[in-house]
Amino acid sequence: MGLGQSSKSPVTEDTEEVNFDHFQILRAIGKGSFGKVCIVQKKDTKKMYAMKYMNKLKCVERNEVRNVFKELQIMQNLEHPFLVNFWYSFQDEEDMFMVVDLLLGGDLRYHLQQNVHFSESTVKLYICEIALALHYLRSKHIIHRDIKPDNILLDEHGHAHLTDFNIAAVVKDDLKATSIAGTKPYMAPELFQPFEGTHPGYSFSVDWWSLGITSYELLRGQRPYVMRSSMPANEILQGFHSLPISYPAAWSPGMKCLVRKLLCIDVERRLSSLSELQDLDCMSDANWDAVLSKQITPGFIPNRRRLNCDPTFELEEMILESKPLHKKKKRLARRTREPSSDSSPQNGQLRQRLQNIQRDFIVFNREKLRTAKEDVVGKETCKDTEDGRNNNVVPATYKSG
Repeated sequence: MGLGQSSKSPVTEDTEEVNFDHFQILRAIGKGSFGKVCIVQKKDTKKMYAMKYMNKLKCVERNEVRNVFKELQIMQNLEHPFLVNFWYSFQDEEDMFMVVDLLLGGDLRYHLQQNVHFSESTVKLYICEIALALHYLRSKHIIHRDIKPDNILLDEHGHAHLTDFNIAAVVKDDLKATSIAGTKPYMAPELFQPFEGTHPGYSFSVDWWSLGITSYELLRGQRPYVMRSSMPANEILQGFHSLPISYPAAWSPGMKCLVRKLLCIDVERRLSSLSELQDLDCMSDANWDAVLSKQITPGFIPNRRRLNCDPTFELEEMILESKPLHKKKKRLARRTREPSSDSSPQNGQLRQRLQNIQRDFIVFNREKLRTAKEDVVGKETCKDTEDGRNNNVVPATYKSG
């Protein structure tokens, strides 16, 4: 069941910005607190993507505009084999859109809910892949702050990709983050410390703790600590120190050692870098070049004959959504013909905030950036070749031996 939209390719010029009309909307596959995700196909290239769209009015009402803009700013500077990479952003009167890699293997939360049993070798590969992503993010001074099964997507071959930078933090130099953010059951102990004037803050190690909780959950089907969202911070802290983690006897010594090091309450002793992971005895057989190039076959391959997500997302979009995406063009056209006459002060403030979004929104096009870079490289290569001919010297790029 598709969401319906003309498949006729638009006539576009190279200078035209990508917009909603350049995509064929295929089906809804997910939703968050204020955004939804659907599968789309770019009409000119026929490439498939995932498109996240966020209602501007809901973002304003929930005070989420700043987080959306921060995510756009962060993701436009990132590209890595184990991230869900960002391709385009654009807006219209109603929504902000982000177009990213389409990963059809589903998220790890979905597979846990389907009672998938993940072997040690599979989880070990996930740890390696996400560790490479975390190492890359560290080089960009980024703490993800929300690593959990919901935010790790599998591609069709079963490789793990980290997504959702909505609450990520950028820390420069040796500074630390201090704002409390994350999903409680996956948050590191230092995030629950009393917030005082001498609060030491936290850094990249919080992501490695979250990776440890996620790994434990994938292996055992439950998290190591029972934690309710309403539980106060002092009770959570007490639980960390008074309730030792139970490790099943069936786990190998190497896996126990690895998860223990990730779930070390003492930040100074916690495994929190790629080099520390690579130095572990249980990682001595890891071929990191093969991991990075996705040459290692994961132990769990998602079913390619089905869409690995909850099918009710599409039904909700078609039946329950008051402003469905497939009726957007008609809706916006009607709004243009029937302008609002409400001039109350409250609505005036709201209009101003929506106008600010329109003005400050970050438009991004990775495809155009890549083309521009290729043009620059091509011109430089031509110039080097010409210089080499003029000087009777073979350019370095063409030397053999």
